[in-house]
Amino acid sequence: LHPRTQVGTMSPAIALAFLPLVVTLLVRYRHYFRLLVGTVLLRSLRDCLSGLRIEERAFSYVLTHALPGDPGHILTTLDHWSSHCEYLSHMGPVKGQILMRLVEEKAPACVLELGTYCGYSTLLIARALPPGGRLLTVERDPRTAAVAEKLIRLAGFDEHMVELIVGSSEEVISCLRTQYQLSRADLVLLIHRPRCYLRDLQLLEAHALLPAGATVLADHVLFPGAPRFLQYAKSCGRYRCRLYHTGLPGFPAIKDGIAQLTYAGPG
Repeated sequence: LHPRTQVGTMSPAIALAFLPLVVTLLVRYRHYFRLLVGTVLLRSLRDCLSGLRIEERAFSYVLTHALPGDPGHILTTLDHWSSHCEYLSHMGPVKGQILMRLVEEKAPACVLELGTYCGYSTLLIARALPPGGRLLTVERDPRTAAVAEKLIRLAGFDEHMVELIVGSSEEVISCLRTQYQLSRADLVLLIHRPRCYLRDLQLLEAHALLPAGATVLADHVLFPGAPRFLQYAKSCGRYRCRLYHTGLPGFPAIKDGIAQLTYAGPG
């Protein structure tokens, strides 16, 4: 009789040999592991158990803990929810201060935001707009947009000041001039999908929506990263670039950043 061969087994000695490597990887990348667990595994479980998305759960918390008509208190409440209840994947207070300072400095007459999400960055921009300023914010997911709409109105901003458009950024950009009477965007915030940043920037150029001197801000350019967008902005000769280094909100050890582009014109 031939001895039975065992398939798919590993000797304890080999397993122990890999143990230091596994421990080293877990320690080195523990922040990414925590992020994965919090934003994918636990979030999916809570979505299934509650029947609500995280933005909807966060808005319910805001309704019971924040002061209506006070955007600052609503933002602080969202920050508290994200740090003490569930990680929200929002811009956060550190990046938020950078955004508000730039909006106040540039005093744009019209701002275009691509990626409303829960409305956090929308409130930051709206708070810092000059008198008579207008903000158009674009969100492709109708269910997420419904939450953001309620948050924006709860904060006290009406549709004349903040208009939320539901649709993909690619489709909306092409009809901003004709359908939404937007002839120029003095400041643009890209905060939707980093892989779409370059495409949408080039669409804004092609439709002549960026005046000379316009500011383009792009979040998450280091994590998860937008290398093609940054390479284009630095090499095409039409932008002056500056990078603000930050940590990921809630995970300061994970390095991220906001890119600030100043448009020099078509050239």
